Amino acid sequence: MEPIIFKRGSYNLNPQPNFNFQLNRVIQWDGGRLEDLKKVGPRISDSDSWKRALIALGDSAVKENRTENAIAYYRMSEFFMVDGDPDKLRYYTLATKMFYEFYTGYFESGAVRKLQAAYDGVKLPILYAPAQGKQRGVILLHGGNDSYLEEFFFPMLYLAQNGCSVYLYEGPGQGGVVRVQGKKFTYQWEKPTKAVLDAVGERDVTIMGASLGGMLAPRAAAFEPERIRRVVGWSVFPNFLDVALDGSIPKSMWVPLRWMIRHGLRGPINTMMKKKMAADKTIDWAIRHGMYAYDTPDPFGYIRKLDDYKMTDIGPRLTQDVLILAASRDHFIPASLYKEEIDALPNVRSLTFRLMTEKEDGQGHCNVGNPKLVLDTVLLWLDGLKKRNMEGSL
Repeated sequence: MEPIIFKRGSYNLNPQPNFNFQLNRVIQWDGGRLEDLKKVGPRISDSDSWKRALIALGDSAVKENRTENAIAYYRMSEFFMVDGDPDKLRYYTLATKMFYEFYTGYFESGAVRKLQAAYDGVKLPILYAPAQGKQRGVILLHGGNDSYLEEFFFPMLYLAQNGCSVYLYEGPGQGGVVRVQGKKFTYQWEKPTKAVLDAVGERDVTIMGASLGGMLAPRAAAFEPERIRRVVGWSVFPNFLDVALDGSIPKSMWVPLRWMIRHGLRGPINTMMKKKMAADKTIDWAIRHGMYAYDTPDPFGYIRKLDDYKMTDIGPRLTQDVLILAASRDHFIPASLYKEEIDALPNVRSLTFRLMTEKEDGQGHCNVGNPKLVLDTVLLWLDGLKKRNMEGSL
């Protein structure tokens, strides 16, 4: 198998921060071309123009036999589509089919195997890449709020090429589990993770979660201290509600808003959120998608449920080695929230914090501009823990 090589770079492709991030994501994680996205990026202003632009790029790539690019564009074309749009499932299904056909050689060679875990009436998909060369241990890898299994395919392979046996999985609310099987999110991530651990039969593993996974992975580890011995939060994510409020609601309003949530003031909160949705199309998409993926009837229900998605309440239960990866200019998550997360981990065996910066192309959410830096940081951290443990046993 050829060595995995990642792209590196951070690009200004759209003035709206979220559209800009997602366009960078198409390039760095999904196989898109910079020259294609430079052309369409400035013309994207809302969900409809995003959909049209990405589908058109996919169609052009198919005509030119650029299958890798077409997969990226079709996959991400459905990202901002409204849940219920028939094209959402159509293009998700098309991109997924094309992906597994295009990369079938990895499966035929045994470099990757398909597994699954039974969980609450559905099947959680698992991709397993056995370790090559020097053995560094076992990693459970998963995404976050809006991830797809396939976009972590090459990070999985890179880790496997560098000595890690990797189980990459989707849980409820993610990828095909929600799009095809209809299973919505749960903040109790220990439950789907237990199903995966039971299915693969591993012990002494490292769990690594990206974006919202930076909250979900520690949550799972808190309930699995015997099998999950190390934790990587691939993003600072102490509390989803804090993340959602920061930048959209003045801090002076946080306490009153939380009081309103706690006392069930559905009407006023719905009125406030609907005004924001009407004024900002990206907020409109985020709230509507959140209502669907988190299975709530209105904006109030979604906002209230976000407060369940936190690791601060279970942080003291964590006794493992923990690595937190942060980004200096994350448009979703203020770097200042790192203190809230670190303060919630008083009993961990060790705590390592790594802030990636603009000079490293690691400043964006999930360090999207430099995937190799992230994975090499994890590998070096694992080596350091192994060396410490060996020295401690002498």
